[in-house]
Amino acid sequence: MKRTLICAFILCVSSTPSLSGLAPLEAVLFDVDGTLCDSDPLHYYAFRELLQEIGFNGGVPITEDFFVENIAGKHNEDIATLLFPDDHPRGVKFLEDKEAMFRRFAKEQVKPIDGLYKLRKWIEDHGLKRAAVTNAPRLNADLMISILGLSDFFDYVVLGSDCDRAKPFPDPYLKALEVLGVSKDHTIVFEDSVSGIKAGVAAGMPVIGLTTRNPEHLLMQAKPTFLIKDYEDPKLWAALEELDKKATGSA
Repeated sequence: MKRTLICAFILCVSSTPSLSGLAPLEAVLFDVDGTLCDSDPLHYYAFRELLQEIGFNGGVPITEDFFVENIAGKHNEDIATLLFPDDHPRGVKFLEDKEAMFRRFAKEQVKPIDGLYKLRKWIEDHGLKRAAVTNAPRLNADLMISILGLSDFFDYVVLGSDCDRAKPFPDPYLKALEVLGVSKDHTIVFEDSVSGIKAGVAAGMPVIGLTTRNPEHLLMQAKPTFLIKDYEDPKLWAALEELDKKATGSA
């Protein structure tokens, strides 16, 4: 019994998340929806209402599981193809209407993920470069970043539509590294979706996944470095403290 407990303790210690290999850290990259703010419920509501209105799925409302598995984190071009495989122009118009509905909700209801401003201060205090990297349309991204008071925080905002391929391909994150002039070996990514985590990992960077709305087992399939509940999570701050120690050469 004693040996079992010791082994369990060693396993726990050895699995403690580590970011120390990134020292010295140069940059931090953030997704927007679900990563800076818990906006997915607003997207889900807009999709559910408008799809039911046009008789999608026989008029049966889409479920949250359908939204998570097929829509969350994906680029609108891909969503249009999924929802309207035989009429892409209709899909594009539908998504324009859906985004307009989302922005009406967002103005009143978008709130930051817990601990976001604490992490912002840490990043600013360390003089790190930063970018938002999102599949959201420009109007959505600018609105949410503005509502959250982060317009002056980000050096760049990179959109999936700025690239040949959006997430889950690595192109948006590779573009962010290029415009910031930083190395993938010294940059962290924060993401909340399978699509986004896959993109960051494919770009060669460690990705910290947020369990804002998506199930942990799905996120883990995309191979994040570790998962956190929000930016108050002790796992995150323990990893950042270790990173600081490595950067300063302290024990």
